[in-house]
Amino acid sequence: QVQLVESGGGLVQPGGSLRLSCAASGNNFRIYVMGWYRQAPGKQREQVATISTSGGVTNYVDSVKGRFTINRDNAKNTVYLQMDSLKPEDTAVYYCNARPQGGSKNYWGQGTQVTVSS
Repeated sequence: QVQLVESGGGLVQPGGSLRLSCAASGNNFRIYVMGWYRQAPGKQREQVATISTSGGVTNYVDSVKGRFTINRDNAKNTVYLQMDSLKPEDTAVYYCNARPQGGSKNYWGQGTQVTVSS
């Protein structure tokens, strides 16, 4: 089992940057595929980015490609989401997700609000 705590959200102007962090407690962080999801008001939760257990493979939703970067530090049990060139449509609650590689159980953080507005 793993517990996830996100941080780094806030209010930023369009074109600005934020870096989200997700700290995981528990054992065996390296076995988890990690991801960031977001949910805007009135919309379904969508997958934003994922990263493999080693960090060697990443995937992004088309709307954030070239602007967001996911990475992980397995020594610190932490996954990050660097968000650049933010747009108002990036406004959402961002959730950290962990799923054991080859498994189906999902673990979620409590979410962190990101608001992009002038």
